[in-house]
Amino acid sequence: MKQINLFEANDFADKGLKKFLVHDSPYFKIINFNFKPGQELPVHSHDIEGQLSLVIVEGTGEFLGKDGTSFPGRPGDVVISDIAEPHGFRATSHVRLLVTIAPPI
Repeated sequence: MKQINLFEANDFADKGLKKFLVHDSPYFKIINFNFKPGQELPVHSHDIEGQLSLVIVEGTGEFLGKDGTSFPGRPGDVVISDIAEPHGFRATSHVRLLVTIAPPI
């Protein structure tokens, strides 16, 4: 087993969003993104099979989708999507977003 505390392992960057690879294996990948207000992970997709989850650990923002769609997110919200489906995120406050990808890309 492995234990990582996201609050201790990854802080907020002065410039740009901060990314921390929490776990990487042949089975899945976990990434912690820390956003300041207004920062975003642009809408994108990957041309492979698999799924991902986006979990807001702290803060508030908007989950982004294709054709300009969006919906609000707050701590505890989980979005599950096919990797090939367009997805993104925009922070409205300081946000810790945990992304799990299976299989890893």
